[in-house]
Amino acid sequence: MAEKNKMMEEPEEEMTVTLTLDDGSEIECLVLTIFEAGGRDYIALLPTEGIDAEEGEVYLYRYTEVDGEADLQNIEDDEEYEIVADAFDELLDEQEYDEMVGDDEEEE
Repeated sequence: MAEKNKMMEEPEEEMTVTLTLDDGSEIECLVLTIFEAGGRDYIALLPTEGIDAEEGEVYLYRYTEVDGEADLQNIEDDEEYEIVADAFDELLDEQEYDEMVGDDEEEE
């Protein structure tokens, strides 16, 4: 699981996913990270175009692999969503802290 929590480091190659929305439209998203919260895996996606991309909207989905293929599922429960959103926020805070500490060490 530790490998999944390496978020937003410079990847060798950016990973993207194409989502099909409820209205049938498709949107391409950058995979930010796959992380664990409440004993399940989740994925954080950032749209690459459109209004959500301009606003920095992040999509969170339940993530599993079925026969080696990624399977994304909507988070239907408000309580589950809050747990996932909080865990993602904590990862962001840790990443920002690591960057600040790393910058301070480089300046010395």
